[in-house]
Amino acid sequence: MADSVRQASDVDTWTEEQLRDRFTHLWCRCVLPSSSCHAIVAWRSLEGRYAESHRHYHDKRHLAHCLSEFDLALERIARPDQVEMAIWFHDIINEPGRPDNEALSAELFRDLAGPGMSASFVGEVVDLILVTTHLQEPIDPDHRILCDIDLSSLGCHWESYLRDTGYLRAEFGGSDQEYCRSKRAFLESMLRRPRIFVTDFFYDRYERSARENLRKLLTLIDEWEVSGGEGGADVPALRTSGFGG
Repeated sequence: MADSVRQASDVDTWTEEQLRDRFTHLWCRCVLPSSSCHAIVAWRSLEGRYAESHRHYHDKRHLAHCLSEFDLALERIARPDQVEMAIWFHDIINEPGRPDNEALSAELFRDLAGPGMSASFVGEVVDLILVTTHLQEPIDPDHRILCDIDLSSLGCHWESYLRDTGYLRAEFGGSDQEYCRSKRAFLESMLRRPRIFVTDFFYDRYERSARENLRKLLTLIDEWEVSGGEGGADVPALRTSGFGG
């Protein structure tokens, strides 16, 4: 399982029991009083998805990281239950190479929650999940917070960020060359933005370190490509982050 591969995160660790209890309490807060939509059924679906063997980055560690960032920003969130529910479900579908994982995640949430939660609540959570494609800058304040939470690991300490890059590489189904092309496009698109983080709270916390991390990783990709993309022995940092190894 991915959790057994991934090293300890810099954020607070969450036990399986803590995650389950937090999720089921949230679910029970959000269901209608007359609903028979049981939290444990939703938890089992979510738990099974996040335990999929191909997950190395989009696993429960990423989920716990996002929840920790959510807690830090809580007082700035207008609809905390909707935002937290979107965090739990935004990566529940993770099929490497598919362009519609977020849309499928939103539909799975709708299927699970539709019978027991208000249509307005479900619709708001679906909209929140869909903004985590990061294709457009969000306008709604809670959408902006959620996007920044999802990107907050870009601003981690360099060693943690580099390690996460390796986990993302492990989820990628193509060759090292294909991964580097895809990663370069993402890094350059992020750096072209006036701001990576659209809220002042996350901008102040992570903007500088995120830009430093992205530039350093671009440099490592350049070095790896200059070396011919063969083996990783000449660029040890790339080997530890998943390239050439």
